[in-house]
Amino acid sequence: MHSSDNRLIRLVAFFKLVKAALLIVTGIGILKLVHVDPVVQLDHWVMKLGMDPGGRVINHAIQKVTNIPPGRIKELGIGTFIYAGLFLTEGIGLSLLKRWAEWFTVIATGSLIPIEGYEIYRHPSVMKVLVLLINIAIVVYLVYRIRHRPAPSQESHESEPASAEKRVPRVASAAADETAG
Repeated sequence: MHSSDNRLIRLVAFFKLVKAALLIVTGIGILKLVHVDPVVQLDHWVMKLGMDPGGRVINHAIQKVTNIPPGRIKELGIGTFIYAGLFLTEGIGLSLLKRWAEWFTVIATGSLIPIEGYEIYRHPSVMKVLVLLINIAIVVYLVYRIRHRPAPSQESHESEPASAEKRVPRVASAAADETAG
């Protein structure tokens, strides 16, 4: 594969690792809500981040969070970490240019596309559509890359300066010359 192909794979890996980092931060934030009053904690975060506490979006978010039972909050936090682990696995494997990571990313990302489509249908937003389009592009690119890459046995022979078949006769002929002379 060309270095530009590897740069693109590493860009996909970076995208996956950024998503993992965001999910880890989100998971920590969610789990912090288990043992405190969610409204007080969210008010604190809103003020710390410099957001408008009287804003419509912030009030809506606080109302949604206050209706979630504590057990459900814990489940959401754990689920967020599991999802982050998936992205970490994809991101690390892709950054190391592992073939299994390409397959893993196609399967994992491709299997989540219908869910993302359903979420857009239920609650459309520009950000959700953008993430869906990026994920579709990643799957299409990786499938193309997998299908058009030489088989592993061909890759190893192409990287060698001379194939084993070409070296063996020369070695045999050199040995024959020495014994004859």
